[in-house]
Amino acid sequence: MATRHRVFISFYHKDDERYRVKFERDFGHLFIAKSVQDGAIASENSDQYIKRLIREGYLEDASVVIVLVGPKTKCRKHVDWEISAGLNKKVGGYSGLLGILLPTFALTTDGKYRGDDIPRRLDANVDSGYAKLYTWSSLTKDDGRVLSAIQGAFDRRASHSDKIVNAAIPQRERDSCD
Repeated sequence: MATRHRVFISFYHKDDERYRVKFERDFGHLFIAKSVQDGAIASENSDQYIKRLIREGYLEDASVVIVLVGPKTKCRKHVDWEISAGLNKKVGGYSGLLGILLPTFALTTDGKYRGDDIPRRLDANVDSGYAKLYTWSSLTKDDGRVLSAIQGAFDRRASHSDKIVNAAIPQRERDSCD
């Protein structure tokens, strides 16, 4: 069996929790799942303290960050912070990055996505070639596809680290879309 990578799953708790649960239930035997559970970090804490908790408690040893992308994921500051921490070499080295467009995500009539509809930092890294983006239906058909996507993201940490786009994008300061 291939190496079981530590995978941090980033998502918008309010809308996308059921997909995180399903993804971990169906494919969790392929990786060691990490994610911030709803209510695990009190929202009344300062932004700096929350960022530190995310970095040190969840992302420091994650080798891959998977972003579950629903219709409002692009608007969530915690998702942006999680992607940013995963792409920060100082936080345990770079994490691989991949996104999964959920069934609730609206594709264009020709089956594509608009970059403005996904988190900005994820979009920039897909454009640069560091990250890959998949649809839920194309990726979750079998273990082999999921394992290949995770391994590919892990491998790009070394082979494509020069393509990481992180520091040039300011971190999101607040949520929107609600």
